[in-house]
Amino acid sequence: MKKIITLIHGFCMALADSVPGVSGGTIAFLLGFYDQFVGSLDDLISGTKEKRIAALKYLIKLGIGWAIGFISAVLILAAVFESHIYLISSLFMGFILFAIPVVIIEEKACLKEQVSRIFFILIGIALVSAITYFTSSGDSIHINLGNPNIGTYIYVFICGAVAICAMVLPGISGSTLLLIFGIYVQIITSIKNLLHLQFDALPIIIVFGLGILTGIVSIIKIIRNALEKHRAATVYLIIGLMIGSLYAIVMGPTTLDNPQPHLSLHTFSIVFFLIGGAVIVGMQAMKKLSEKKN
Repeated sequence: MKKIITLIHGFCMALADSVPGVSGGTIAFLLGFYDQFVGSLDDLISGTKEKRIAALKYLIKLGIGWAIGFISAVLILAAVFESHIYLISSLFMGFILFAIPVVIIEEKACLKEQVSRIFFILIGIALVSAITYFTSSGDSIHINLGNPNIGTYIYVFICGAVAICAMVLPGISGSTLLLIFGIYVQIITSIKNLLHLQFDALPIIIVFGLGILTGIVSIIKIIRNALEKHRAATVYLIIGLMIGSLYAIVMGPTTLDNPQPHLSLHTFSIVFFLIGGAVIVGMQAMKKLSEKKN
């Protein structure tokens, strides 16, 4: 049963990681296995032999579920993302707005003890809002991955490293950052083409993957130490990143290859917003069911 639950955890993380909105880290946080996830990554990198073996077994099971979820999402997303951007953006906003109170409730004990750290929320909001503002303005970034040069490869490597840091953190989605940085649709399309055995974009995917590995090695110990020694400040920062990512989603359509107007009340879909909320509520119910069985 634990193996199946771990596979489901990985699957749910992949669905979040593959779309702008809530990060896979947020899903891990909501479902109650985030500390185990981060601890296993850290043990795999720098733990004892026994801890590495245990971490590897756990991460393989999680990774299988993640791969199934990610491939499923990519095959669908590449076809519908741009054509239904406003519906998808509304869905993402539902994810985030319903997830924020869940995070607050889950961490209310440490947040109450160190309420003086609440200013970290403002830091998180400011960080995401600043990145979004400067990349969705008239001078927003649009990178052509079809004819890459050395500068393009460096940029994609950095984007991969930054995106995976966000995916591991419970807060802003790494896919949201890729959307902000102007390469989300192209990366998703490249991965989809690779799955269909079209290898033109393989060099870009390899460089992107190397960036991901570099980012994970760089960030995981920092995150574990922050959660252990400065948990309240870290959680407040995460909440700020989540709030700020709402602005990133609103401005997301302006960063597409074919820029569209930002999300507005006219283009917002309350139905898809509520579907996003229902998914978060369902995940909480799944977490409670898992806890009862354990």
